[in-house]
Parts: sequence; C-alpha cells; structure tokens
Amino acid sequence: MPFIALPCDECVKIGGDVRSKEEKNMHRWDVTPREALRIQEELRERVLLQNRFKKIGTVAGADVSFFEDEVAAVVAVFDYETLELVDETVVTSSCTFPYIPGLLTFLEGPVLIQAFEKLTHQPDVIIFDGQGIAHPRGIGIATHLGVLLERATIGCAKARLVGEYREPQREKGSLAALTLKSTTVGAVVRTRYGVKPIFVSPGHFMNITSAIEIIMNCCTRYRLPEPIRWAHHRARQCVSHFRKDEKGGFSRMKPKQAVRGLG
Repeated sequence: MPFIALPCDECVKIGGDVRSKEEKNMHRWDVTPREALRIQEELRERVLLQNRFKKIGTVAGADVSFFEDEVAAVVAVFDYETLELVDETVVTSSCTFPYIPGLLTFLEGPVLIQAFEKLTHQPDVIIFDGQGIAHPRGIGIATHLGVLLERATIGCAKARLVGEYREPQREKGSLAALTLKSTTVGAVVRTRYGVKPIFVSPGHFMNITSAIEIIMNCCTRYRLPEPIRWAHHRARQCVSHFRKDEKGGFSRMKPKQAVRGLG
C-alpha cells in the first residue's frame, strides 16, 4: 500500500479531516522516555512475523547520520532484480529526543517518516540499518516503523544488540542463529568470505527465512546489502555540511543530548 498517494477508499474521515490509514497509525513523537517504553509495549502486540508481500519489485534501504543535535535521513529505493537505484529522498532535521539505547526509534523515526513521505516509488520491502525483533523489548526500528508504515521490513545491523550466537563459518552465506532466552530472533550472516558478519532480524510482515534470503540477494561485493550500503554512505555525505572532523570522516553517533539507557 502506498504511504502517501492513497485512493479515497483508503482514507478515514475523522472530525471533518481526511487522514490516511498510515497517518491514523502514527503515535506522538514528543514523548518522555517512560511514555516511549509504553508505546513500544503497545506496538509489540501488533507485530506480525509472517510474509505479507507477493513478488518483490523494489527494496529500500533506510539509514541516518548525526552530528551533535542534527540528523540526516536517507531512504534509497532499488530495483530488486538489478539493484539499480530508482528513487531516493534525503531529509535533515534537528534531534527532538535524547540518545537512549533501546529507544533509538524515537530519535530516528520522525525524520525517517518524513523521508518515506517524499518518495515517488514506494518499496515493497524496507531494510533498516538497525534491529528488527532482535531488541530488548522485541521492537527495534525495523519492527517499530514496519508497524507504523504497515510495510514488510527487515533489520540489518552491523553489531549485535541482544542475544547469543556461535560464530558462523568463514564462507559467504554461512549463518548462525541469534537467540534470546532460547528464542530465535534473527541470524548472524556472513555476506563475504572472512569478513565480519551482519545481524539480520525480521521487522514486520516478514519471517526470518525470507529476511535472510532478501539480504543475501541484495549483497554484491560489499559486506552490507546494497540498499543499506548506499543509504549509509549518502547519510554520511549529508552531514558533511555540519562538521568534518580532523581525520576527514563524519560522526554518525551519538547526538549531543545522550543520556543513560533504560535497558
């Protein structure tokens, strides 16, 4: 279902206003950390780890980069078969929520939602640079935004947030289960021979098997799948006008207003 250009029968009239189902789906973002925890608990009840897509024509990568209290979000849409870029949006904004591990969606989500709103081509599947259900409360950014957008999503992270695993074999395509309290919440996947693995977990409208398959199909000669690699690179470029450090690199984390995590 498209996120913005919905036909009239996909809209709901409320108090004289016409709002799309996705708009009705959204919660407030100007909340306290305690309120954010409650929202996560409520949204978790709506997560569905079953495939709700047919043929995949396009797949998007979504990522953000920070400098102090500024954030840049990029959503890049690729043809699933050719991995050619077909659409891209970039949004910059000021941070409105502190950096709290486990609640990063409340920092990154608002600007990413704006980026999705600006797309011309809506993707069939979205890959987020972050976690899906491999999260302390089972609702990382891929799961959280998947529920809000009602889209099939995958979390693809460069590091583990939770869970235990055994190191996969060195060959490309090798994988190991990522488990949390005896439950499989994702997979540790080797995308290139001998390089560090990535951490894949389903977000919403997606099962683990399909998440792994899609990630591997989007990998070329790099460690990261192409949609995420591109979005990550572009987001880092976008913060270049904020500040360039003495080594010539850019700061992705953390925003200036960091506070201790809530677990």
